[in-house]
Order: sequence, then structure tokens, then C-alpha cells
Amino acid sequence: MASPTPLRRQPVQQRSAKRVQKMLEACAQLVDELGYDGVTTTLIAERAGVAVGSLYQFFPDKRAVVQALTQRNLDFFMAEIGRKLDEAHLEHWWDGADVVFDIYVRMYREVPGFRRIRFGDVVDLRLIDEDRDNNTVIADGMAVFLAERFQIPFDEIRLPVAVANEIADGILNLAFRRGLFPEETVIAEAKTVVRGYLSGKMGSSR
Repeated sequence: MASPTPLRRQPVQQRSAKRVQKMLEACAQLVDELGYDGVTTTLIAERAGVAVGSLYQFFPDKRAVVQALTQRNLDFFMAEIGRKLDEAHLEHWWDGADVVFDIYVRMYREVPGFRRIRFGDVVDLRLIDEDRDNNTVIADGMAVFLAERFQIPFDEIRLPVAVANEIADGILNLAFRRGLFPEETVIAEAKTVVRGYLSGKMGSSR
């Protein structure tokens, strides 16, 4: 999935690449502790054990660090979907909805910083790509991925995947951020709704 990089310059040497990763990990920890608004570039540099000038060599500001962290999380998300689908050997692509849910839930609970910023909406609705909102970037990425893997025309599944993504986002908001009902109960409901929508929409046409 092509997206603009927030980096001022790409780290060429392995040492520089490790330094950038330390900055991203420090940012994730601080976001968990303080929230996005409480994080500063100075705090990120201090937590990463680098000079703030070193941070500015790669990132123009805090937003760019969080943007890079978000892109790293998205890359991981897509890679995990591919790995799990390879293991699952599904008959229909829409049966993979549960796989996607499980990966997202695991990231929400285990990946530092993810529960606070997720895929960037807390910071900016267009954090990942200035031309598309974050949910569209994610849905399009999944649609491209599924179209290639299951040999389905992208235009045929783009809308259903986008709709399913919005449904999932709304129901998971009920599970995680509003906290009105037990998380596992709401997650199970979300899986049922999304799987039913996709199978009903696509199963009748294929």
C-alpha cells in the first residue's frame, strides 16, 4: 500500500534505522502513558535516549513521529492478515472477517500506543494519506489485498469492504471506547454482523 513517508530523510545505515525505531517505540510508550496531547518531541527523544536534534534529523515534529508509528502499525496489521489467511485456507474471502477482527483486537490490547491512536483518527482523520481519510486507506488496502489473493476484481469488493470496515469501526467503538457492555460480547456481535453482511452481499453474486 503506497503512502507518503513522514520522514525527512530515510535512515541509510543500520544504526540510524535502529535509532528511528527506538524513537517510534518511545513515542508509543509515551502515547500510552500521556495520550497524544501530552507527548512532546523532547519527551520522545529523552525516552529514546537520543538528542532532540537527532530526532529532528528524521522528523519535523511530533505529528510526523506519530504518523510513522501509525504507518508501522498499519504495515504490521496487513502483514498479519496475510499470514493468518495463509494459515486459515478459507473457502470464501469474507470468511476472513473473523481473522481481521482478532488481529485488530490483539493489537488494541497488546501493541503499545495503539489503543490511544489506533490508525490515526485521534490525531487527524487524514493522518496516513492527505488525499484519503484513514478508514478509506485501510479499507482500500484490505480490498486490494483480498482482490489479489482471491482473484476478485477490486471494483467488485471495494465498496463492500469499505462498508464492512465502517460497521466494524462503529461496533468496536462500542466495545472499547464507550465501555457500555462486556468487550467479548460486543466483539462477537461485531463479527456476526460483518460476516453476515459480507456473505449476504457477496455470496449471492458469486
